[in-house]
This record gives sequence, C-alpha cells and structure tokens, in this order.
Amino acid sequence: MQKRALAIHDVSCEGRCSLTVALPVLAGCGIHTAVLPTALLSTHTGEFTGYSCLDLTEEMGRILGHWATLPLKFDGLYSGFLGSFEQINLVGDVLHAYHREGGLTLVDPVMADHGRLYATYTKEMAGGMGELCRLADVIVPNMTEACILLGRPYVEHPGEDEVKEMLEALASKFSCGQVIVTGVHQAGQLGAAGFCAADGSFTFAGAPQLPHVFYGTGDVFASALFAAMLLGKSTGEAAQTAVNFTHEAMVHTLENGLPLNYGVAFEQAIPGLLKELGLV
Repeated sequence: MQKRALAIHDVSCEGRCSLTVALPVLAGCGIHTAVLPTALLSTHTGEFTGYSCLDLTEEMGRILGHWATLPLKFDGLYSGFLGSFEQINLVGDVLHAYHREGGLTLVDPVMADHGRLYATYTKEMAGGMGELCRLADVIVPNMTEACILLGRPYVEHPGEDEVKEMLEALASKFSCGQVIVTGVHQAGQLGAAGFCAADGSFTFAGAPQLPHVFYGTGDVFASALFAAMLLGKSTGEAAQTAVNFTHEAMVHTLENGLPLNYGVAFEQAIPGLLKELGLV
C-alpha cells in the first residue's frame, strides 16, 4: 500500500530547500505527500538579502479547519522550518492530531547553522522548538541546533565521545527514541551521528568532505532520511542512504558549476536514491 506523509515546511520560491526539496524527494520515492506551508519566501535566507517573507500562520489555521472535515490519515509526519512563534503550538496540535500507532514523526528543528540563529528566528522561537522535539520519534538537528537545544555554547567540531554524550543528552531531554545530528566530522568524513534509545546503539553515516559551504543540504538529508525510514530502512541504513544522496547532490552541483547559494542539484541525484532504496 502506498505510504502517505505530511510535510510541514516553508516554501522558498528560489533556492532549493524546504518544501521545494521535500515534496519532489518524497514524491519521487513513491510517497503520497500532503504539504502544510508555514511561510512563503522569495528566496531562502542564506547569502540573500532583501528577500520577502510572508507568515502563513492564519492560512494554516484555515487549511487545518478544512482538513478536519476530511478523512485524512498519514503514515509519517515531517516538521521543519516555521514562520512564527505561534506556529509552534499549531504544529504541535497537528502532530498530536495526525499521529497514528506505528507511524513516524520526524522533527527537524530548523532554526540555526554555523553557530547562529537564522535571521527570521528569535530566541523565543528557538526555545519553543524543543517542545516540538518532545513530540517526535526522531529529531534531526544540525550541530548548531543541537547545542541550542541543550543550552550549550556552540562547538564546531566536537570529538567522537562528546558527540555521543550530546546524542544521549538530547534523547534524554526530549524523550525521543532516535536522535540524528548532522554536520558531524569523524575519521576524515562529514556526515550524521545517530543514537537509538531502545538499545543504546550509536551509528555514524559519512561521506568524503567537500571544501565548500553548501545551502539546503539539511533539508535534502532530512527528506531522504524520512523517506527511507518510512519505506522500512533502519535508522543507520536510512542515515547512510541520506548522506549518500546529499553527497551526490553536492557533487552534481560542482560538476555543473552551479552557484552554491541556490542549493544543491538534488534533482540529478534522485535516480541514485531510488536505486539505493530498491525502487528501480
């Protein structure tokens, strides 16, 4: 039976990120995906100035009011970038309302990178993102977001033991079964470190690091991870699949000579993702 998912994210009209990544990735993996847009931006907020940003909180309420009249059920819920502090409670209600036994709720607490909050986020919003993490089966912060969630100073390249301690601390603080932190350096590779609370196991999924700063890779990774887990991959397998997909997208970006601030060429990496997931 075809899987159904709900992706809660912003729409950046230019620059590959958020829903313009999540929807094609999930749909490409054969997952019927509904979307709940949180904000409408002319571009993403990295290395662009003068962008427009429309808060869609009121429209989200109208969308959800209509959805309440429909027999909607989802196998997976994926929450990402929010447009206002008020949306935290609203999205929390959505995760409660549409959670189902055996389903998958993934929260990517999108709010910061490179040691600082995004321009559209406040400290109040950052604190509220922790409340959404408490509703998740899996949380996927990057290293900056992990430090913020734990109330710690930002550490750019923590050691392996420190990363493991952070993973356990996040799982304990937010009572979530699985934690995956992206932007982790280990053994000369860059990737994602994971912790499963059920058995206390740690995993690391990595790929060769490229000497560039890319944008939108967190959304590329989280979308592929979510799809792989929905399709039955274990956390470790799903993380490595998502890392491979993200790395291939970065390679295609460089091979095509594309400007890095417009996001990575994930479209050209989708065939490899489908092959790795056994879908073709």
